[in-house]
Amino acid sequence: MRPDSFRASRPNRSFLNGKDVVRLNEKIRAALAAVQKPGRYTGGEPGCVYKDRDRVELRFAFCFPDTYEVGMSFLGMKILYEILNQRENIWCERAFMPWVDMKEQMETLDIPLYALESKDALSDFDVVGFTLQYELSYTNILAMLDLAHIPFYAKDRGEDAPFIVAGGPCVCNAEPLADFFDLMMLGEGEVQLPDVCDTIIQGRREGLSKKEILKRLYKIEGVYIPAFYDVDYLSDGRVASITAAEGAPAAVRKAIIADMNSQPLPEHFVVPMIGAVHDRAQIEVLRGCVRGCRFCQAGFLYRPMRERNAEMLSKAGQNLCANTGYDEISLTSLSTSDHSQLETLLDDMLEWTPKEHVSMSLPSLRIDNFSESLVRKTTTVRKSGLTFAPEAGTQRLRDVINKNVTEDEIRRTCSLAFDAGYTSVKLYFMLGLPTETLRDIEGIAETAQRIVDLYYQNPNKPKGRGVQVSISVACFVPKPMTPFQFVGQDTQEQLREKQQHLLRSVKSRKISVSYHDSRTSFLEAVFAKGDRRLSRALVEAYRRGCFFDSWEEQFHYDTWLAVFRDLGIDPAFYANRTIGLDELTPWSHLDYGVSKEYLVREYHKALQAQTTPPCNRACSGCGANALLGGPCFADH
Repeated sequence: MRPDSFRASRPNRSFLNGKDVVRLNEKIRAALAAVQKPGRYTGGEPGCVYKDRDRVELRFAFCFPDTYEVGMSFLGMKILYEILNQRENIWCERAFMPWVDMKEQMETLDIPLYALESKDALSDFDVVGFTLQYELSYTNILAMLDLAHIPFYAKDRGEDAPFIVAGGPCVCNAEPLADFFDLMMLGEGEVQLPDVCDTIIQGRREGLSKKEILKRLYKIEGVYIPAFYDVDYLSDGRVASITAAEGAPAAVRKAIIADMNSQPLPEHFVVPMIGAVHDRAQIEVLRGCVRGCRFCQAGFLYRPMRERNAEMLSKAGQNLCANTGYDEISLTSLSTSDHSQLETLLDDMLEWTPKEHVSMSLPSLRIDNFSESLVRKTTTVRKSGLTFAPEAGTQRLRDVINKNVTEDEIRRTCSLAFDAGYTSVKLYFMLGLPTETLRDIEGIAETAQRIVDLYYQNPNKPKGRGVQVSISVACFVPKPMTPFQFVGQDTQEQLREKQQHLLRSVKSRKISVSYHDSRTSFLEAVFAKGDRRLSRALVEAYRRGCFFDSWEEQFHYDTWLAVFRDLGIDPAFYANRTIGLDELTPWSHLDYGVSKEYLVREYHKALQAQTTPPCNRACSGCGANALLGGPCFADH
């Protein structure tokens, strides 16, 4: 069957005729003339993929529910864009949430939300896929569907509507969004998404209905069809039961790439025309993390840790820089310095990066394995401020959260950095951690002060240059699939008092403090631990003007509170309530490989300030090895 014959067998799409295209393009030009950053909406960047729409069997719109600059920094989109577009019969295009000025122009001029490559409306696509990276982007998803003239609720969309799908970390509990999506994907899209697309293509060839295709899709590892699960609630609001229907599995287990070396790295990026937040080449050196920090959702979702070979990484990085023209490359992961071949990788890359005038950045460095050799190599690569994340100000609290970092290691690491000529250090902490006291808050200021003192005691410090220690403090948000999913978030009053106590505890002008808005953290916690009953709150909040909630100038906290009040929803039930260890959670039917028994064990150890060693030193029996069919590490 030729690809172009397939299009006639699909449900009828309202493709524009020539005159309509001209009129739409005229409207787009008029809108671009009226907005602040038209480059966000034009497409045409180097690296874009263009195909004949009539010669592909499936069109996929990859939607990032934030601005172009944020979305173009997302490595996951770049990986999947290349994978899908390598297929001759699939065309993947991009769409982003328009900023306020462009949204207004599109509504005024009746311009449907379109993909950047073809300028076709999202409603003309076979699949519209969203990545769920952050809870405060949920209303942007509704805004994008609204702009595309696609009904919010899956039950209201007919056979001719695209499949609306989602992936990303927030799928681990996307129940507040469940009513909006036809399917969600748990786990790693590289192995999953092509199978989803092939199943839809085959189903359409056979003339199957959407429901019949969905019944085939749930057979793919990690595919979750929300409509095939019924949720009942107890009189006190807790979940009573989650029941699978239509033959769907009782629990959906995530998809995983067992061997990261088997998955090629992207060597072609779309290079943004306007500056992205992270406008550089990126290579993912490893996936997952061995550390087991009890607050870190990503560390549990992406277990077990799997790394790529150093030679493969260096070659892919060199090709990527050559193909894109980037002069900076970032070695990304949750914990880059845990790569077993990091020194070898740096040596390999230092063979070509200086010759090709490419600089390297190494985010996610760990305090406890930051060696003198690594300092020398990073100094050769790029001398700037260093960033570390002690997360808590006292050893007791670091043990509670399983942040296996000691005061001596912090001092040793900063001494190495200062010896190498660094003069600024940024430290990340959290407020509101379980068992936290005001003494722990004071410990944050004391840790920063000790680093300041250490600098001035260093005989090798640069002459005439002072030190700057920056403290960035986030409000702790308990997340699903972590040992701290059971705890309630501190109230906003408690968080604000702790923020003020920290400011009072800092005595030096060499130390600067910044902290997050506790109101956004509260809303994040509501939707992180929420259930399907919150979908109507999302719709109502959007209708009252809430979108871009993660942007300070667009955040309307009072509107959210009014929505919850008017709908009879108690947000504290989700954010501040302690979950019983035997309670059925809204995400109980979603399996990321880590057992609930393990999370409970870790929670009890946290309350006793007992630590758990990293996975590559000793197996603690979390259950993730079952995903690989054997030990996560060869020496276990």
